Amino acid sequence: MSLGAVYTDKQINILKHAKYNDFFIMILHGAKRAGKTIINNDLFLKELIRVKTIASKAGIDKPQYILAGNSLGNLQRNVLIELSNRFGIEFSFDKYNRFMLFGVQVCCFGHGTIRDISRIRGMTSFGAYINEGSTAVNEVFKEILNRCSGEGARVLVDTNPDHPLHWLKTDYIDRADGKTICEFQFTLFDNDFLTKRYVDNIVKSTPSGVFTDRDIYGRWVSAEGVVYKDFNKKIHLVKEIPKNLVIKKYIGGIDWGYEHYGGIVIIAKCSNDSYYLIEEIAKREEYIDFWLEKALEFQEKYNGIKFYCDSARTDYVSYFKNKGVRAYNAKKSVIEGIDYVGTLLKTKKLFFLEGKFKKGLEEMYLYSWNTKSTKGDEVIKINDDIQDCIRYALFSEFNERKVVGIKGMRGLF
Repeated sequence: MSLGAVYTDKQINILKHAKYNDFFIMILHGAKRAGKTIINNDLFLKELIRVKTIASKAGIDKPQYILAGNSLGNLQRNVLIELSNRFGIEFSFDKYNRFMLFGVQVCCFGHGTIRDISRIRGMTSFGAYINEGSTAVNEVFKEILNRCSGEGARVLVDTNPDHPLHWLKTDYIDRADGKTICEFQFTLFDNDFLTKRYVDNIVKSTPSGVFTDRDIYGRWVSAEGVVYKDFNKKIHLVKEIPKNLVIKKYIGGIDWGYEHYGGIVIIAKCSNDSYYLIEEIAKREEYIDFWLEKALEFQEKYNGIKFYCDSARTDYVSYFKNKGVRAYNAKKSVIEGIDYVGTLLKTKKLFFLEGKFKKGLEEMYLYSWNTKSTKGDEVIKINDDIQDCIRYALFSEFNERKVVGIKGMRGLF
């Protein structure tokens, strides 16, 4: 039987690349139903045979190999059941979610929560297969790579696309050199075994926009209904504040957090009434004294700065005030605030310094409207931590100017 009877042209190219080239990471990414997981499942078996050969030459009787998915349940559905159905393999697990295959001990892990990292630490692996790579916690993904220190270790990854600034794309796919890291992108049309009827039906029934881009063409594009549609990285991300501008004042925005990200941003208002984000801190699992220390440092650095804070924690705002921080409750009107920030972006009055705007830049591609809401305009309360900081700072300063302006007008009558 020829390879063409079993694999698509894209899959055959990947098989040949894996056979004749050495690499550390191979990432298969792109459209759904395009054949990524099928070929990686088969490569996984080939890798186990290769690992056993290498380990035996090194005198290692029971080499270890990592098999990771978003959860153990996902791993069963996407990989193990598929291999059982395809090749009749029966997997016998021990109490640590390990099984032996081809003389290799395969250790199964989840990668979807930060807790998974503790289960992986300490082991030496001769390779890894990471299913649904974009759903992994970045720290867990890195730890898996660190564990792959056995002779000739290689890592297989497959994933559907996500937003264009996802760490898997920027840190790995975009840095692929064809040697250490290699990547192959799939579209739906790469799967020659799908019937024309099926492909036509999927294309016609898939909503336009982000769903078509990701699910049909395998592109890494922004979320549907993104809030700040006028944000353009080429326009709004700058290296520095122009030399001809004078900074009139500094504005701070603070969003409290612990399990989710807390944040502080510092924004400079310039002589032409444009705004530049010049500092960003985004951290999880930090207590109030960490944020107090950072606020005091910024207050000393940027003389006269005011911090507009999330008023959901009035005790935190009071604590800041008692410790000498110029802290105020932010003006938190969500829709009006978003409209104001959006207007600044549209009129090219709001910019962000490269290297400083990190978490916020990622959020720009994810911060989205709830298109299923029955309450009218409503944003999804995720990927909004630094966005909230920005809105608190800018919209509060805008409203403060309005109040001052109204008081000034009263003095004329």
